[in-house]
Amino acid sequence: MTHAASHIWFGLNPMWVSTCVLLATYAVIISEKINRAIVALLGAAAMIGVGVLDQAEAIKGVDWNTIGLLTGMMILVSISRRSGMFQYVAIWAAQTAKAHPAGILLLLQLATAVLSALLDNVTTVLLIVPVTLAITRELEVPPYPFLFSEIFASNIGGTATLIGDPPNILIGSQAGLSFNDFVVHLTPVIIVVMLIQAVMIHLIWGRQMRATAEAEARVLALQAVDTIQDWLLLKQAGIVLTLVIVAFVFARQLDLEPATIAMAGAAVLMLLDNWAHHSEKAAHNVHQTFGDVEWITIFFFVGLFIVVHGVEVGGLLTLLANQLVALTGGHLAIAGYSILWASAVLSAIVDNIPFVATMIPLIKAMAPAYGGADKIEPLWWCLSLGACLGGNGTLIGASANLTVAGIGDRSGVPFRFLTYSLYAFPMMLVSVAVCHIYVWLRYF
Repeated sequence: MTHAASHIWFGLNPMWVSTCVLLATYAVIISEKINRAIVALLGAAAMIGVGVLDQAEAIKGVDWNTIGLLTGMMILVSISRRSGMFQYVAIWAAQTAKAHPAGILLLLQLATAVLSALLDNVTTVLLIVPVTLAITRELEVPPYPFLFSEIFASNIGGTATLIGDPPNILIGSQAGLSFNDFVVHLTPVIIVVMLIQAVMIHLIWGRQMRATAEAEARVLALQAVDTIQDWLLLKQAGIVLTLVIVAFVFARQLDLEPATIAMAGAAVLMLLDNWAHHSEKAAHNVHQTFGDVEWITIFFFVGLFIVVHGVEVGGLLTLLANQLVALTGGHLAIAGYSILWASAVLSAIVDNIPFVATMIPLIKAMAPAYGGADKIEPLWWCLSLGACLGGNGTLIGASANLTVAGIGDRSGVPFRFLTYSLYAFPMMLVSVAVCHIYVWLRYF
């Protein structure tokens, strides 16, 4: 327990006070009655206000590497999508499948998974879903299976890399894991999981889908090239995004943190975009770019980091870590399996971002019992796989799910919690079972 917790009101136990603040914060977030960024910031203010933390200690709890990486990638995607490149990919996928619904269903899943690995899953679905709805309208086929499959593909693909899913950004930053670490350890099993899920979706929906010849002809008549709105920006964005990904791969050799790479790439692309336009348009583009940043997510993270740090300072996480080690009998494999399955089930019930933010310091506290930080690396992969894939289990499990559901509801494609869960939860359990076999074979 740090000195920051010694000035708590009325001499109350800082562990219990910080735990109450955490539980209250999570309860309101889960209720979805108030915007989660507001709730997280109020929770952070409460941690400081009651004396669990002082302001200096609270700021130490914020992972600025995560904040910088998220912000930089949001700026890069905001500028890049103005070129039309992502809409081009969706129409290209539909036409590559010869406008056959089952083929489009498969290729849009694969496109969503790949883009989610290279960008992030929320941004990917924001770009892919509107085009998907347009294609399904032309084909006159039900859009729900397409949107359902894109939720799954976005969360699966996002699990494969450091930058694909916010929980991975958190884990990578706070556990000191690189872009390459995620690719080497997670991408192999994610490929297998993606293929299995694609087969399941085909068996449930794809094989029954049919479209008329006239509808297929309308899709084939679409001109993918017409979606490119700015060829110069397309080239600039393509070059900068490629350089950013390469820098992520060689980050350790370059001695650079992911936030530095993302923010530098964002600044360079904004500069190139400004050079290409007159001063008035350039100023408009800058305002639009910063307006596109999901500030709700950014400030949600800031508040959440402080709330979780308050619980860490209060001593609860160390206590829980010691109990978890005792329950697993000191066996790393049992701890790994427990984290994998618990993360999957709980991430289906609560948003996986706050769950992972709480689990990270808990796992760190377990390191001494297992021989040091380098010995618990498999636990990070179990946490990532469980939390990211578990998010598929229900509509509230991950941000991408709610994003797609919101777009679908506004477009006349209703997403019901129970209907979604009846399909999604069993499929999620299959994916986690595959991961269980993988971590058993590779690490334990």
